[in-house]
Amino acid sequence: MHKLIIALIVTSAPVLAADKAPAPPPGSTPVPDGSPTARDIEEPSITIRHTGRERIEEYRLKGKLYMIRVTPPSGRPYYLVDQLGRSEFTRHEGPTPPIAVPQWVIKSF
Repeated sequence: MHKLIIALIVTSAPVLAADKAPAPPPGSTPVPDGSPTARDIEEPSITIRHTGRERIEEYRLKGKLYMIRVTPPSGRPYYLVDQLGRSEFTRHEGPTPPIAVPQWVIKSF
């Protein structure tokens, strides 16, 4: 009886090991199926131009211009941001544009 149990354990060990997925390399985090990885995320392209003494940086994502940073020869840089995607740029003075506050009508009287 003991020989039969040992024979079953020895013959089933390779089958059980084949069912397991290979372990990820050390130091990496597993990525769930269907989620984007760092290689899948597109980075914006930046075009730098100089007009006179101003430096103009145009930020595009998938070919669409969404932000312009203008650095004058003297003074602080300012940003022109297209918040709605309609090529209507608004000026912002800080390094990050202000937070867009939702403007939904909750209840009207």
